[in-house]
Amino acid sequence: MPIKRADKTPMPVREAQQRAHDFIEVNEGYTKAHAAFEAERCLRCQDPVCVGGCPVNVPIPEFIHAVAMGDMAGAAEILRSANPLPAICGRVCPQESQCEAECSMTQRFSPVAIGHLERFVADWERTQPPSVQAKITRTEKIAIIGAGPSGLVCAGPPARLGYPVTIYEALHAAGGVLRYGIPEFRLPKQVLDWEIGLLKSMGVEIVCNVIIGKTLTLDELFGKMGYAAVFIGTGAGLPQFLGIPGENLNGVMSANEFLTRVNLMGGYDPDTADTPVKVGKRMAVIGAGNTAMDAVRTSMRMGAEKAMVVYRRSDKEMSARVEEYHHAMEEGVEFHWLTNPLEIQGNAEGWATGLKCQKMTLGEPDASGRARPVPIPDSEFVLPVDNVILAIGTTPNPLLTRTTSGLLTNKKGCLVADEKTGLTSKALVFAGGDAVTGAATVILAAGAGKRAAQAIHEALEARG
Repeated sequence: MPIKRADKTPMPVREAQQRAHDFIEVNEGYTKAHAAFEAERCLRCQDPVCVGGCPVNVPIPEFIHAVAMGDMAGAAEILRSANPLPAICGRVCPQESQCEAECSMTQRFSPVAIGHLERFVADWERTQPPSVQAKITRTEKIAIIGAGPSGLVCAGPPARLGYPVTIYEALHAAGGVLRYGIPEFRLPKQVLDWEIGLLKSMGVEIVCNVIIGKTLTLDELFGKMGYAAVFIGTGAGLPQFLGIPGENLNGVMSANEFLTRVNLMGGYDPDTADTPVKVGKRMAVIGAGNTAMDAVRTSMRMGAEKAMVVYRRSDKEMSARVEEYHHAMEEGVEFHWLTNPLEIQGNAEGWATGLKCQKMTLGEPDASGRARPVPIPDSEFVLPVDNVILAIGTTPNPLLTRTTSGLLTNKKGCLVADEKTGLTSKALVFAGGDAVTGAATVILAAGAGKRAAQAIHEALEARG
């Protein structure tokens, strides 16, 4: 069926039953013809409200117009001047609820596929020789704690302005949740490495295996290390649990542990990995956010014959991207909606064997604005399982705040920081991303990093 001008140009994807058993990227990307056709759909509004829906304020009509004109170099420069990670954001950001939701085309038709075009431009740029070079002209050093999305984005603008920037990363490879949390089939590591490589070519230094709060303190960064300002982008990597019986059984783990062992530590290869991941035939993932979709789809690729999502609300309340949900369904994931886990059952050897659940119905909205799940009496049943993955949220790790005096947090353990600048309770210490908001999206973290970068520059300029 031919694509109508009113419809968004669909993203080409790999066949479901083939991709469900490997880690090759699912979305294949636009062709040049796809991109040209889609770019012509942009109305280039006088009041581009789509820009306001982008947390990093990409000049969307300008870069799309450049695509329509065939000026790929111009489109790439416009994108990168606003967002240091376009190849990543074009793949994993929820454009459908942000910039595309604001697109004027939605008044009558489908929105322009802004995210798909962003990916297309960034992928074109990856085929070109690097054009950025380091030019350090400032003496004030900036330290960034955490090489996740907020930290990486925060590093870009100061590096462009000539500041010497150093990122300290606790793990042995940079990327944060982009590397350990998002599977290869959604974000290939070569794409992440390319984006990080561009930052390095701008002069950004990345030092891994350094835990700020243990290897070095925050105060030592200012003292003996001589940094003029610090940005904290440590994310929210501390998993939450349900507190139900059986969570300590073998075969039960958090989504953070599961995805980290697979993505960062090679756990998919039992012959070479130091910490291989054992996946049984029946896998249940508790939760219905993007992390849950990543975990359940990864389990299929790891050999699970029955991969299930268990969620106490309905599909209308899930927080996962619609695209990821559709991909999961196409790949054969089984969904148990309105199902609340009560207990993880095990055998005499200490391995999980069953997930006792109760059916739910939806009541009045709770504090989150979503319908409250209400138990249905006498509706308990048991799902046979070999593994249970908990994907119900994360909170910031308290190590840094416990070792730093004067750094305020809220009751959830998140850093208290100014919404516009990222300034914390300590002078010249800024923060952003999940360390401030709790677990959120990559693009929201990127927006916080970009705002903090501007605030750091203004603060250092004011000091003279």
